Amino acid sequence: MASSVRSALANFSNTHCVTLSVRACDTNCSRKNVHRKLRECLLRGQQCRSVHSSKQTVQSTSAYCAELVRKYDYENFLATLLYPKTYRSAAFAIRSLNVEIAQVRDVITDKNIGVMRMQFWKEAIDSIYQGTPRQTPVCIEMAKAVEDHKLSKQWITRLIESRTENLSDAPFRNKEHMEAYCENTVSSVLYLLLQAAGVKSIHADHAASHIGKAHGIVTLLRATPFNANRERVYLPTDVLLQHCVSQQSFVRGLKDQPVRDVVFDIASIANRHLETARSFKTDVPREALPVFYNTVMCDRYLKMIQAVDFDVFHPSLQQRNHLLPLHLWMRKLKRTY
Repeated sequence: MASSVRSALANFSNTHCVTLSVRACDTNCSRKNVHRKLRECLLRGQQCRSVHSSKQTVQSTSAYCAELVRKYDYENFLATLLYPKTYRSAAFAIRSLNVEIAQVRDVITDKNIGVMRMQFWKEAIDSIYQGTPRQTPVCIEMAKAVEDHKLSKQWITRLIESRTENLSDAPFRNKEHMEAYCENTVSSVLYLLLQAAGVKSIHADHAASHIGKAHGIVTLLRATPFNANRERVYLPTDVLLQHCVSQQSFVRGLKDQPVRDVVFDIASIANRHLETARSFKTDVPREALPVFYNTVMCDRYLKMIQAVDFDVFHPSLQQRNHLLPLHLWMRKLKRTY
């Protein structure tokens, strides 16, 4: 009897229940009282573990999303850390969903498998808006973000559909096709972030549209060496034809003037979108500014690629910016984008 009581007490000691002395139980407590007190301890222990498990689940799903963004979208991870606490968790949920969807094309070898994965996410989003989210960290956090900030389903649906349509290795047909893709993907994420921030402004939406296009085009240029190594070239076909450059020129990593001219033209489009977004910054609400911190990354890349005469394969363009946290903080202090 003493050994069983001792074993039970050891199991419940970490729940801060009343600790019973085995000797006292033997001398002063009846067997019935011991069992009663152990049941009380068990009940308290279950309640404590239930509360702890609930808090741990919330923390773990939120941490999972933040870690996913940190691992695969480090620059936006740093920018999101500067968001107000009121919607930072929602922002990480949105960013993590974007990571999950964007990764599909990079990891698949069969387009049909990619379509199936996209269908999974489409159905997962449907379940969130039906009030029955799937029990995955990203879905759980997105469900909370949708409930707390009333996120519009149309932006998420547009994001998924646009990614699905571009699962193949085909390049963009022309500049307009490229810009439309950036609008439907990157800008849609910014629209969701603005909703999470509680911003309702046509000027902020207009800025998000152009900033999203600029960021998307910059990302396309930054990924060109990686994609070229895998014999994939997504740059607009009309720009390649304009300068008499073939896709093989990028696959082979050529750095001649026609290749640089292609890069210059595409980088110029991104720069024009940034200038347009900044032309009406005085009308953008201050609450929207954190959402546009990603302009820091666009500015840096465009300046660096200009410095290397638009050599998209230059090694310096692939190095991590260790001063990015400082640049983001300075942008926050200046209260601009």
